[in-house]
Amino acid sequence: MSLILMLVFFTMLVCGLPLFASMLATALSGFVYIGDFSQLRIMVQQFYGGMEPFSLLAIPYFILVGELMGSAGLTERLLRFAEALVGHLKGGLGYVTVVASIIFAGVNGSAAADASAVGSIMIPAMKKGGYPASYAAGLTAGSSLIGPIIPPSIFMILFGAMTKTNVGALFIAGVMPGLLLGIAFMLMHRISAAKLDLPIVNTEFSVSKLLSATGGAITSLIAPGIIIGGILFGFMTPTESGAVASLYVLIVGFIWTRQLSWKAVCKALGNTVRLTSVIFVVIGAATIVGWILSSEQVPQKLAPLVLEYAKTPSMVLLFMSLIIFVVGMFMEEIAALVLLTPVFAPLAVVAGIDPLHFGIVMTLNITIALITPPMGACVYIVSSIGSVPLEKMFKHIWPFVLVAIGCQLMLIFIPGISLWLPRLLGY
Repeated sequence: MSLILMLVFFTMLVCGLPLFASMLATALSGFVYIGDFSQLRIMVQQFYGGMEPFSLLAIPYFILVGELMGSAGLTERLLRFAEALVGHLKGGLGYVTVVASIIFAGVNGSAAADASAVGSIMIPAMKKGGYPASYAAGLTAGSSLIGPIIPPSIFMILFGAMTKTNVGALFIAGVMPGLLLGIAFMLMHRISAAKLDLPIVNTEFSVSKLLSATGGAITSLIAPGIIIGGILFGFMTPTESGAVASLYVLIVGFIWTRQLSWKAVCKALGNTVRLTSVIFVVIGAATIVGWILSSEQVPQKLAPLVLEYAKTPSMVLLFMSLIIFVVGMFMEEIAALVLLTPVFAPLAVVAGIDPLHFGIVMTLNITIALITPPMGACVYIVSSIGSVPLEKMFKHIWPFVLVAIGCQLMLIFIPGISLWLPRLLGY
């Protein structure tokens, strides 16, 4: 049945239907396949029920924080801090891009927002500094993958809502894998910097410049500190931390930097409403499909088939990761997450995989799809921002995909990378 629904879904997309409409059409075909039209009323219940979990309220807050930080001038301060920190290294602008992505990841939890905010400043700077345009764009797109891994994370909020997994624990489990991904991209950039003979931004490291940049960036660094620290130490739920961070950025933007205007606030609110609406409509539509698959016991039927060949939890994760990777290449990422989680989460439980471990592996897997042709959203965003032809982007993006897959394999075979910090804090 799952294959039939997948075929219907892709057919609807090819016909040009919007994503949520394709999901609804797929759900309707599922009810037709079942043959029980008396259950059609469940479509409405599941559609709105999918948007009901309280933890989903954190999504608009994190989107709003990212929108407001750009308008308040806080994003530029973060970039100046990153430049003062690593700009003296060979190919320093590339390191600045990765470090900025790590810091910005602690604000909004979205790879697309990370690629847009960091890319709009760093790609022109790298091109001006003598970087090949395609490499600058590829590094920016690759670094944006850190966004959904380091807390907060929109993908983790969705996963937690669907599987009843503690979102705060998922956020904490993402800290080490996110840093691992950042370090991996910096190591890759170091090799590329030597190969391409990339220039140095600053001639030498300056403590005074670093202190000055740190002083200017303190107000910016407090925002991710509120979100991560509030969750890490149990002071706030993810939703509360997003609300407090939004209020903080508003106050700083109006009183401290004085770069925020009511017009900018209204624009940020409009963008937040638009992006949140898109996410929630897709969630609602995909929840119906997930309910049909669950009611038909697709996960239960799939488990024996998988466990017959995959004898260990790591092998099960490899099997699921392969499927998620292929599906993610051709499906919008949130839709893939919401559609596949109800199928694979029960299978992970049967295989004895820790829910936190599975959540991080699932999140990174879905995230990799953001730079994987042909659907990779971040590739299109960066291509537009950097004025780099898509064919060149797709040609140069594969090294970053392979690095991310390498990190994924490490997470699969070394569960402690994602579980050590949550266990240390009592989760």
